[in-house]
Amino acid sequence: MDNPQPFDTEQSGVSDVEGDATIDAPPEIGTDERRMHVRAYNHWASLLHDRAYPSIEDLDPASIGDFGPNSVLLDFTGGVSDPSIAWLGGALRAECNIEDGIESIADVPPRSLLSRLTDHYMQIIANQAPVGFEAEFENHRDVNTLYRGILMPFSSDDDTIDFIYGVINWKEIASADVQADLEQAVDQSLATNLPVMDESAAVWADGPSTGFAGDPDVDNMPALDEGGFAASDDRVAEPESVADHLLVARQSAEQAKSADQRSRAALYEALGRAYDFALSAEAEPGDYQEILEDAGITGQDRAPMTPVVKLVFGVDYDKTRLTEYAAALSHAKREHIAAGTFADYLKAQKGGLKAVVAAERAARRPATRPDRLEAAREELRDAPAQAYVELDSDADTGEEFALLMARRLPDGRLAVIGAVPHDKALTERAIRKTAG
Repeated sequence: MDNPQPFDTEQSGVSDVEGDATIDAPPEIGTDERRMHVRAYNHWASLLHDRAYPSIEDLDPASIGDFGPNSVLLDFTGGVSDPSIAWLGGALRAECNIEDGIESIADVPPRSLLSRLTDHYMQIIANQAPVGFEAEFENHRDVNTLYRGILMPFSSDDDTIDFIYGVINWKEIASADVQADLEQAVDQSLATNLPVMDESAAVWADGPSTGFAGDPDVDNMPALDEGGFAASDDRVAEPESVADHLLVARQSAEQAKSADQRSRAALYEALGRAYDFALSAEAEPGDYQEILEDAGITGQDRAPMTPVVKLVFGVDYDKTRLTEYAAALSHAKREHIAAGTFADYLKAQKGGLKAVVAAERAARRPATRPDRLEAAREELRDAPAQAYVELDSDADTGEEFALLMARRLPDGRLAVIGAVPHDKALTERAIRKTAG
């Protein structure tokens, strides 16, 4: 079953913290599939230019070598019930075994990847934002397939969603018989090729090199508890540098990922450490920039906490979770939470992380935009009439505004032929253009 969710960092749904869903592992779809999904979203965002939706005139799927072959463009200018297909990438066409022309979603083959995209287009209309989804299904060749897709709205007038661009990536899963054969082959290979251990080898079997010039003084090393910390009460030395804060935050994040029963306390502790690292990075911007460059991560002025959570939780960590964690850290900064106290702040909040993320997104959300359509109607109500015509009563739909079809005469006059059958979307678009 598909798992759709808004992709926009401002509008995506908040995870169910009460059910501890915030640290669920993402489906095993692979980093390449996820990266294409994110690159498509980044391309959509780069075309916004402070508009409500990117202009369809700025989109050219044929020139996008990265994910254009994996994409489809739906055209709603003729209505939302059966949008036409304005573009279908070659890779997606080949996977769905589409050789002939395909004009609308009514022609989409069932149990095809293309159907997994087109089944979600109404969610874009409802959410008015990009929607991402991932799932597993059995395709028309009876092969299990993992896929991840995203649908993104485009507009021809900066107000109406009349185009939707979808990108999808996938990989096929080996059958159970093939997987069993592979596992058996690996087991046999390991059984016959295991190296013989030297009894004089060092005892650091599952730990890193100590970095000492000589042998470590094992007898004087502190005992470790189950979490890998020194058994004393003072488990972690107080971090001093930006790198120290990052190291402690990463250790805490790893504990949160592997904590029994997905403990919220462990997650909140990790977020508290991440926030302390963010404050340290702000105090030492030069050192922080070096860490970002070493990690290959670019700083973001509009989303300063996103690189922080990527460094702490990992760049391949679930993108939805990273977005939520970044929002939580931004909230802490907005509220001037003191270092070392954010974990306790989260624990004390009614609703926990969910409530904090929701509060931050509410604070970011811009004021309600004016109703441009109503403003256009009001402008046309005050516009002077150019002519008055009487039409058959059958043309009277009771609507305040109507579209007329006219023929231009050689002398420049317009001969009104009749009223255009009422189409709400077409009429509203005409109102906007006439008022503009």
